[in-house]
Amino acid sequence: MSAPKRILVIYDMNSSSLKVFCQIHKLIKGMVRLGHDTLVFNYAGTLQQLSPFKSKSLSERLYKRRVDEMLAAQAADYEPDIVLVTFARVLDADSLRAVRHAVPNAVFLGFDDDPWPKLQRNRIETARALDIVAATNDGPWLGDYRDAGVPLCAFLPNACDPSVEYRYDVSDEWKSDMLWIGKLSHSADASETFREELVHRLTLRDKISFHGCCGKPTIGGMRFLYAVSGARIGVSINAYEPSVQFAHSDRLVRFLAGGTMVLCRRFAGADLLFKEGEHIRYFDQIDEFFELADWYLAHEQERKKIAGAGMEIAHT
Repeated sequence: MSAPKRILVIYDMNSSSLKVFCQIHKLIKGMVRLGHDTLVFNYAGTLQQLSPFKSKSLSERLYKRRVDEMLAAQAADYEPDIVLVTFARVLDADSLRAVRHAVPNAVFLGFDDDPWPKLQRNRIETARALDIVAATNDGPWLGDYRDAGVPLCAFLPNACDPSVEYRYDVSDEWKSDMLWIGKLSHSADASETFREELVHRLTLRDKISFHGCCGKPTIGGMRFLYAVSGARIGVSINAYEPSVQFAHSDRLVRFLAGGTMVLCRRFAGADLLFKEGEHIRYFDQIDEFFELADWYLAHEQERKKIAGAGMEIAHT
């Protein structure tokens, strides 16, 4: 085993109860379990502490430089082997240059789990100051980083935390035939209507649980896991075209890990992540989805077999 590393994590810690099991939280837990030491610098939180103003733009204009100085000083004291950057909202290339000046021997690794990186504020420009970018997709989006000159770009699947993400015994209030969690569309691509059309047909059925759409509030934390545990089938559809290589949401992994059978709209490279007919069932058309759903709801043993295999591969 290699020597333990010191890892400085820079990100905007979110106090929302919906984000308690976010990807970066899982990554930090995984690093600690592997024997590494981690130190988290809450970029947005530090900015809020320094600034007496409620205005984000005014706070940034007057106090960002001071936050960068504090970040660089903390890095100098900690002497990290790795600086893990999660693209905090205000953090930019100047911030990273200040940190690199303080710890020139550290490896700077960026983690991106957002679609459309070019639409994210300062994302590409900030990435140019990194050594590596890992993203939960490949194809044109990771290609944006390659085109920007990032030395190394890599695909990294969404993480699962089997210590909490597994099938729970739940009360009847959480039980459903099928489960949908999420919005019907993404603001960056209003042309993608597949999700909206499929969910509309789901609303015409009984025993379907909706969260985050159709007038139902979104869900997070343990309640998310309870909803997954109580569902016989979880429905996963990306909010963007399925042609982006390996692009998948953390929702897909959480559905698999929670022990529900997943029906997922096929995306490029999907079979290389989870095997069709063994861990998951893929579909391309809406009518195909309902044919599969009806068949597996009528064949419980086959449904449980795929659900169990999906949970096992997610936990591996």
